[in-house]
Amino acid sequence: MQESGTIKLFKRGPTAEFRLFVFVLMALGLLLVDARWTVLDPARQAVSVVIYPFQRAMFAPRDALEHINNWADAAAVARTEKEALQRQRIELAQISTHAAQLAAENEQLRRLLSVADAVVQPSVAVEVLYEPSNAFSHHLIFNKGSASGIRPGMPVIDEGGVVGQIVRVTPFTSEAALLTDDKVSIPVQVLRNGLRLIAFGGNISGKVEVRYLTANVDLAPGDTLITSGIGGLFPAGLSVATVDHVQRDAASGFALAVATPLSHPERHRHFLVLRVDNADQTLQGGLLNGSQAE
Repeated sequence: MQESGTIKLFKRGPTAEFRLFVFVLMALGLLLVDARWTVLDPARQAVSVVIYPFQRAMFAPRDALEHINNWADAAAVARTEKEALQRQRIELAQISTHAAQLAAENEQLRRLLSVADAVVQPSVAVEVLYEPSNAFSHHLIFNKGSASGIRPGMPVIDEGGVVGQIVRVTPFTSEAALLTDDKVSIPVQVLRNGLRLIAFGGNISGKVEVRYLTANVDLAPGDTLITSGIGGLFPAGLSVATVDHVQRDAASGFALAVATPLSHPERHRHFLVLRVDNADQTLQGGLLNGSQAE
């Protein structure tokens, strides 16, 4: 049986102004209590514990982005400092080789040519990307190309001396033929007596050869070969190789010298490319002359 009730046509409650007054009064009371007493500290701590996970979740993207930016900045600074140190080490080794060459010249020639101060070539620091797997050539691929000012024919050096020369470039990479490659030929001279020769990539792995010598040539094991500067491609005074032995053939009247390069491209990842203006023309002439000589 349904109970009968009185239908309420109008419902009246506290007015909005009264409710606002009550809330304002409560807020003022809470502010007063919180300022003078520590009664609300447990409640505040409980609320902070509850909302802490939500706070961390909200700030997680910002913190992750900040960590990524800090890591990228640190990596960039470390890479820049590493390149600067490598460049300084190689340039100091180049200056030392120039000093050894100048010491071997007589005082009159130094005054005549005014070469007391070694000229430092502009250079580009490069890093090895990979080494092509080719048993018939000795090349390296670097991480910089024509966009960095590298051109075919430019010489590549490390702290030991000449490594090779650039043979092919793209906007962002370059390919270098090593000193031991059979397509590379370099004008050299003997540091001991100034004898000018031409060094070729050797048939023996890891060696260079000095060919077309007379049987009585003044060349002995232990002699140091440096660049002569003829041709304008390789600056004079860069270390090239040390003579291992000289094969003399009395019947033919010729001799062949085998030398070990002083550079170590297999040990390092960073090198310097010397920016020579006439590299393209000199490369074409050098390769052509080398092919004809062979």
